[in-house]
This record gives sequence, C-alpha cells and structure tokens, in this order.
Amino acid sequence: MILKQYYLGCLAHASYLIGDEETQTAAIVDPQREIDQYLSDAETLGLRIRHVFLTHFHADFVAGHLEVRNRVGAVVHLGSRARAEFFFEPMQDAQTLSFGRIRLKFLETPGHTPESVCLLVYDLAVDPQTPYAALTGDTLFIGDVGRPDLGALIGWSAETLANLLYDSLRKLSDALSDDTLIYPAHGAGSLCGKNLSKDTVSTMGAQRQHNYALQPMDRAAFIAMVTADQPESPTYFSYDADFNAREHETLDHVLHDLLKPLSLSEALVHAASGAKMLDTRDGTDFEGAPLAGSINIGLGGQYASWAGSLLDRKRPIVLIAEPGAEEESAMRLGRIGFDHIAGYLEGGMQTLSAHPELVHRPERITAATLDEYLALPDPPLILDVRSAKERQQKKIEGSLHVPLNHLEERLTEIPRDRAIVVHCAGGYRSAVAASLLRRHGFERVMDLVGGLAAWEAARQAVVVA
Repeated sequence: MILKQYYLGCLAHASYLIGDEETQTAAIVDPQREIDQYLSDAETLGLRIRHVFLTHFHADFVAGHLEVRNRVGAVVHLGSRARAEFFFEPMQDAQTLSFGRIRLKFLETPGHTPESVCLLVYDLAVDPQTPYAALTGDTLFIGDVGRPDLGALIGWSAETLANLLYDSLRKLSDALSDDTLIYPAHGAGSLCGKNLSKDTVSTMGAQRQHNYALQPMDRAAFIAMVTADQPESPTYFSYDADFNAREHETLDHVLHDLLKPLSLSEALVHAASGAKMLDTRDGTDFEGAPLAGSINIGLGGQYASWAGSLLDRKRPIVLIAEPGAEEESAMRLGRIGFDHIAGYLEGGMQTLSAHPELVHRPERITAATLDEYLALPDPPLILDVRSAKERQQKKIEGSLHVPLNHLEERLTEIPRDRAIVVHCAGGYRSAVAASLLRRHGFERVMDLVGGLAAWEAARQAVVVA
C-alpha cells in the first residue's frame, strides 16, 4: 500500500495519494488545485488515479477535484450530505470502497461543516480489522479540531455544529486504535482551527492524550471550549466554500488563457478601469521603487491568505512580479479562487525605468531613527497592524491599533495630518499596510524595518500585558 502526504506550507494544507500496486489504482484526497505532482507520482508508481475525495467543501482554498476529474476521468466522491453542481458519488456513513489490498471506510463526521467525512484506510494484507490510518480532513487536527463557527456562512450556528462535532469526535475515536495514524488536512498556520500543531501526522493514542478537545468533558463544556477564541476568518472563506461546490473553470484556464503579458499602457488602462495593481515582490524590493497606487503583497509571506483578505475578487488584477514569477503569482491566487487575472506587466518594474513620474519612492525607518523621531515636538503616530491577540501580549506604548484585515474599513481613524510609522511583528504585514495607506492618499507613511522584533532587538521599550 502507498500512502503519501503532500504538504503545502503557504496554506498549511495536506493532501494525499493512496495507491494499490496490485490493481494499479490510486485515489487522491483533498487535492491542491495544481495537480501535476499527483499525476507525475502516479505515473512513476504505475498507478491510475480513479477516485478523488473531498472530506468537505474547504473554505480556505480551492480544491483540485475538478482538475483531477477533467484530466484523468476520476470519479469525485463526497459525503452523502453534500450538495454540489457537479456529478459526484455520494458516500454513506460506514460505506466502504476497496481496491486490491486497500479498503476505505467512510465516517460521516459533521461538525466543522455539515457534510464533513473522515476516511479510514485499511491495509488488508496487514490487518483487515484495524484502520492503518485515518484521513480526518478538518474534523480532527494534530492538537486541535475543526472550528465549528464557519457554518454561520451557510446558516448554521457555531453551537449547533459544535454539538455535532462532539458526537463525531467520539464516533471517530471509537473506530480507531491508539496506533492508527492521524493524517489531517491542515497544520499550524491554518485558520481552520485555533491550536494546530506543526506536526503533520500523529497517532490516535497521542491525540487522546494531548489534544485538548479529546479530553473527558461533558457536551456543554466542549461546546463552550471549541467555540471560544477562534481566530477571525478571512473574507474569502465563504466564497471558497461555495466555489468548491460549483462547476467552475480549472486552474489551467487561469494560467494558460488569462495570464498574458501587458504593456505599460495596457496595464494603466486596466488600472484606470478599476483593476487592482498587485505587486508581488518582496517588501524591501517594492519599497525601493513601486508603481504609484499599487498594493504590495509579497510572495514570500502568506500571500494567498492576505490577497484573499484584502482584494476584491470581483475586480480584475494586474500582476507586477519579478520576471519569471508571474505564473507563481497567478497560481497562488488561483489556489483561493481569485481567477480574475487581467494579465501581468511585461518586464516587471524595469518597464518603468523610463517613466519616473509613475514611480513612488516610499520611506522605511529603523528602530533607532524612530526612537529619535519620537522625541521631536511633532512625533509620528505609530500604527500597529498586528492581530488583537498579538497586541494583547505586548505593544509599543502610545501606538494606534488597527489590524491589517480591517485597515481599509477604518481609515477614518487614522489622522492624515501626522507622519505615520507602520509596524507588525517582522515587517511583512507593515509593508502591505503602508502600500494600502499610500494608495488611499496618506502622504507621510513610513514602514518600520524589521517590525516589533527589530524594535525590541534595539532594546526599545514595549508594554507587556
């Protein structure tokens, strides 16, 4: 039996290939939208991908089930409670599917979403009675469980889904031995839970011992615990969950049909018509010489998540990227369903070398210089764009707090008659925030180099909660 995990760090997403050498049959579970890696591995292993499974309609990324279906003719499988525009094979609770020495058993485990399922994987040549592994989707993570509050996007209360999750976890636990391997759909960094481990595989025994949600407690205590302190979900989550249930264009269409080079004049015409100019270079490179009015969300950070949180998916996007990074910039937007790509600026920022009037030169500031500025009669305002949870731990005294994901809706709280120094933890989010402020007409904006980490390293004072 072959069981391979594919982990995509930028989205903290795990997908799986299950293969049987005897029948040369493979199944893919919760695939990424770019599927070449699965096809390549299947070919190398002499397997044909005949099945593709979604454990639920994911909210944080667009899955590649339609890509797999279209490319190799695989059958799409979903839990029986799912409703979708495309044809799929509904899998009932306790239903099995076997090929060669592999048996897959489906457990309906509503809670994170109403249609959630887990797949129990049996290696029949080793032990036909005990699951070798469980692919738990977003029902059970390493150290956590799937958040139940996202159901509000489709009319389910967090308490109702948490009540279902309580039963689902006990049902799952009863079906597994301590030695059963647990393979979830996400790890640390995902917003589908609040306490996910950096580990990407564990055992059920370890989870029974260490996972807070599996400890003995009554239903009311569980519901209160699992619904409390969940992180704020990005705005694109509701769109992606719905998009995954619809028949839609595949990623190939985005990369091959929509991603085309644009001259500077063509790009500016798109911008004048409402397109967002998205610069995907590193924040340091961006702040050296950006196109005036462009937004910086660098590929080096949580690019897709922040793009999904800050950009309007209905408006076209013109990409400004390092030469050679245009396809990656578009592909990573495609992972969250942002397919409205107008094209990319051919030649990147080199195209603007003959047009200095279109280039804005923003300021960056070091911790030492900021300390000097704060002693002036008219000191700058320090703007903290970190999350509320981060700020509760420590902050720079006198700073104004506006989380990055709420910046554009709270611009009226930020004075335009003062210089502004933006900071986050390390500099990625502050570069994004500074570009947004400049786009909205704030003229004296500086980005704190290295963020709060650099401020503390320079032995500057912070207020600790």
